[in-house]
Amino acid sequence: MDRVARQLAVTYPEVDSNVATNLIPIKEVLVGDMRPVLLILLAAVGLVLLIACVNVANLLLARSTSRQREFAIRAAVGAGQMRIVRQLLTESTLLALIGGGLGLSIAKFGTAAAIAAMPQTMPRAEGIGLDLRVLLFTVLISMAAGIVFGLAPALRTRHLEIAGDLKESVRTVVRSRNRTQSLFVVLEMATALVLLIGAGLMIRTLFVLWGTNPGFDPHNVMTFSVSSPTSLLRGDPSAIRAFFRQIHNKLASTPGVQTVSLGYGADPMNGDDELYFSPHGRPRPAHVADLPMALVYVVEPEYLKTLHIALLRGRFLSDSDSEHSAAVVVIDQTLAEKYFPGQNPVGQYLDLGTAPSNGGQMPNPRIIGVVAHVNQWGLDLDTGSALRTQMYISLAQIPDSSLKALMRVTVHARGTSGAPDFAGLRQQLLKVNSELVAFDDEPMEQIVLRSIASKRFSMTLLAVFAGLALLLASIGIYGVLSYLVGQRTQEIGVRMALGAGRLQVMRMILADGARMALAGIGSGVLAALGLTRLISGMLFGVKPTDMLTFTLVSLMVCAIAILACYVPARRAMKIDPMSALRNE
Repeated sequence: MDRVARQLAVTYPEVDSNVATNLIPIKEVLVGDMRPVLLILLAAVGLVLLIACVNVANLLLARSTSRQREFAIRAAVGAGQMRIVRQLLTESTLLALIGGGLGLSIAKFGTAAAIAAMPQTMPRAEGIGLDLRVLLFTVLISMAAGIVFGLAPALRTRHLEIAGDLKESVRTVVRSRNRTQSLFVVLEMATALVLLIGAGLMIRTLFVLWGTNPGFDPHNVMTFSVSSPTSLLRGDPSAIRAFFRQIHNKLASTPGVQTVSLGYGADPMNGDDELYFSPHGRPRPAHVADLPMALVYVVEPEYLKTLHIALLRGRFLSDSDSEHSAAVVVIDQTLAEKYFPGQNPVGQYLDLGTAPSNGGQMPNPRIIGVVAHVNQWGLDLDTGSALRTQMYISLAQIPDSSLKALMRVTVHARGTSGAPDFAGLRQQLLKVNSELVAFDDEPMEQIVLRSIASKRFSMTLLAVFAGLALLLASIGIYGVLSYLVGQRTQEIGVRMALGAGRLQVMRMILADGARMALAGIGSGVLAALGLTRLISGMLFGVKPTDMLTFTLVSLMVCAIAILACYVPARRAMKIDPMSALRNE
């Protein structure tokens, strides 16, 4: 391709000099920019799995505590340490495989629901589903989870003291187990906080995007394309212009239609067309390829009213700007600021055309107005685009050669209440000419939403995973505190018998939960400060270290953690001292 580019530069020096090629793998074209999104979602799923496994490890640890005497008896009658470890690992792996099987069953329905909610921009969505690869992956992950997270209780059995464990209460080993379980809860809370902060940043991004002004009003606007009859394009240019005016008048007279504009070229967030230009009177580069480019919108005078684009200076196109009048052009604010800084561009001229030998180029048009910038590339991508300058040319003033090559036009129609009915508009077109074909109909609101569809989809899934992570972490802290209350029943009874009030007992249990929650929140905040930078490319108008998101999520996690502590704390408060003292 480099060799082809060099040959083109020699053959067509006016257009192809200094033009390089850019090769893109077809896989990248098919998959698009979804790879970072899917990797982040995969990481979120992995964190949810981690929390779930930590919960199971906590439960197995608590269960192994109550089975301490059983293990001591097994050891006393000849069972080796590895035999007991293998038994516990077998139990945990079996639990993991059963969980994986149930997960596959749920995934069968969950995948169908996720695919139904996927945006149309999601590439290769039709190939998503459960297959042998997913089955093998689930089996391997389940076995790995069972082995890794079954090790914590299994390894505890290596230090059995047979005589002591046979004659002592299980409470002699509670304290060391409590530390391990507390660390697990801290890990759960930290992981859940990282996911929630990521989801919070994505939610804030969507709110910023929804509040972004695209430069036009998409509400109540329907857009579609109309093919031009081939018989018409063979005719006289004046007949073609008259035919387009007839289409315009017919559509404008449709009940429920407020304004209509026909055009071609660039279409906000839906298609683009570019044109070389230069401010008139300034030195031109030697080659056309070195000229700046601008997005060109070839439209009718009603375009501004149809899309509600703000007029900043001068005037917009009018019916008097016809094929018989002097050529005019309207530029956007970005072009005005970049090429006419500190000046009033109204009244100045632009040089258009691809080459001096192009006989179909327009005469140098005079700038008659400046309008607001339109987000051509989407709500979130426009500011980072290299091509943002825009200009508007009257459909009636395009050269005859361009007019006769116009195979299709785009229609924008604004309704009085809601987007106009496409079927009604198509019927009106057929009354003009039965050969007209209308297609690609879509409300402008849908086009705007489609530009952020992938962000909305990933935010939804991330929020679901984060909510599930918070639920699992809350269950974890509740389970640990409930277990601790059960193990400390006698201690609590002694405290109350010695004069401790019920509120003091409640504060003691809540303090244990609060310490674990605060440790988890502190660790999670530190981890999130580093990990949220990985999703910086998916954010818009929000920093990866946004303090408002960090603060609100931390407070929410703390409140939910305290709520999870309340039930076991209330149960501890109701313990009867005499019953607790009589208990073993």
